[in-house]
Amino acid sequence: MSRFTIKSQSGKARLGSYTTNHGVFETPNFMPVGTQGTVKGIDSERLKESKAQIVLVNTYHLWIRPGEEVVRELGGIHKFMNWEGPILSDSGGFQVYSLSKIRKISEEGIHFQSHLDGTPLFLTPEKSIEIQQTLGVDIAMVLDECPKAESSYDEFRESLELTKRWAKRCLAVKKEESMFGITQGGFHRDLRTDSAQFISEIPFDGCAIGGLSVGEPQDVMYEVLSYHPSQLPKDKIRYLMGVGTPLDLITAVSNGVDLFDCVMPTRSGRFGRAFVRGEEPTLNIRNARFIKDLEPLDENCACITCRSYSRGYLNHLFRSDEMLGPVLLSIHNTTFYQDFMRSIREAISNGTLEELLKLEQARWVAADNLD
Repeated sequence: MSRFTIKSQSGKARLGSYTTNHGVFETPNFMPVGTQGTVKGIDSERLKESKAQIVLVNTYHLWIRPGEEVVRELGGIHKFMNWEGPILSDSGGFQVYSLSKIRKISEEGIHFQSHLDGTPLFLTPEKSIEIQQTLGVDIAMVLDECPKAESSYDEFRESLELTKRWAKRCLAVKKEESMFGITQGGFHRDLRTDSAQFISEIPFDGCAIGGLSVGEPQDVMYEVLSYHPSQLPKDKIRYLMGVGTPLDLITAVSNGVDLFDCVMPTRSGRFGRAFVRGEEPTLNIRNARFIKDLEPLDENCACITCRSYSRGYLNHLFRSDEMLGPVLLSIHNTTFYQDFMRSIREAISNGTLEELLKLEQARWVAADNLD
């Protein structure tokens, strides 16, 4: 029985749902990133208020600290972080990718050092899945190798072959959790096609698109998205990893992607950048023009930040280096992303996705011109 259900389509975009052991989430959907068992600056109650339906945690970070056995003894990842809904875990592959100066990749796995204290570590495909199973996540990701954007064609090809072999090893130790495979191949169409064909022949519960948003230009990413999602199985959920801006999200949805994650809402919030409706897609709340501004960040947003505080107050918090400022903007941005995804689902349902895409494109083009 398939966990993924498609309810309707608008062009390539799909409206559906995915069933996990901890509930159902609608698609298209955006996962707030709770790397270490917490979405930075947002407690679980505020996260629920944002209408988030599924969150992401990271295998590498929870393995390093506090350790998967500690999480298990404290009731599993859901009880540990007080989140009752679905949880997906990144395999740790991307974090190891970011530790390129202190790692060595072999056929068996990845030798590297802890970023905390330099302890030697060895992560294999089987170990990655074992950690995710011990944490008790609903959806586990296979361990893959993510090459740098500037890698050569041969390096992309060799990396893809290794990712394919590792994927089979991950699947061999699968238990009751859902498991998603990951495509690679950079911006090379033949490699992406090969990767898609491979993943289509393997009984994964979903398909993730990896190796994008790792330094390549936006137009390169959009070119891959113009064809690659359609190469993946039509009856399985499609997950674009680590992306991105609201414009990236709706562009990917229009090309057939169903699920996303990115640190952008909370990371931007920590630096004073708010995503808003209206002519400007973002505001820098630190700007002097907001010092005496009595308006909320976004008058159409129902989050506690917009209900309770003025732009002038938020400006004061950031200028005073008060920790409440980043917290309130992170709450707002996370709520904005959930509202935006809901508007995308509604647009697919009523056949107005193309109009919404054009509106979002116009907003970001206007913002670029102002810069």
